[in-house]
Amino acid sequence: MNFNISGLDELDIQILDILVKNSRTPYLEIARMCHVSGGTIHVRMKKMEDMGIIKGTKLIIDNSKLGYDVCCFIGIFLDKAISYNNVLEKLKTINEIVELHYTTGDYSIFAKVICKSIADLQELLITKIQSIEGVQRTNTFISLSQPIDRNIQF
Repeated sequence: MNFNISGLDELDIQILDILVKNSRTPYLEIARMCHVSGGTIHVRMKKMEDMGIIKGTKLIIDNSKLGYDVCCFIGIFLDKAISYNNVLEKLKTINEIVELHYTTGDYSIFAKVICKSIADLQELLITKIQSIEGVQRTNTFISLSQPIDRNIQF
């Protein structure tokens, strides 16, 4: 992709491209690849962090290796829009929810959930999500596989 982002030049884009491909690339290696000093990379990284383009780094864990074999998506219907903040606060306390979106369309909230088993998913739905005041009903989609896991490429 070719991005024209105000405040970024070709070196910044080159740095981002390297990090998207391997976020663990050391700054000195990036500097060598870009033919600049390590200090220049530090300054550019700080600039992009200050601009909010880089929001940190994250560890990616293979959940199935830890026994969490069920990935699903849950569409949550609210009884009324004013219930959103109360429901959101309750959903934030549920560790199995790894991603949450306030959406348009059929669902008010769309959640990505990771569980150990279908029995755990059932328990989660009944005792944790559907019991929240303001949740009218849910619609669950179990992911069978994830053939594409794409990051933005520059």
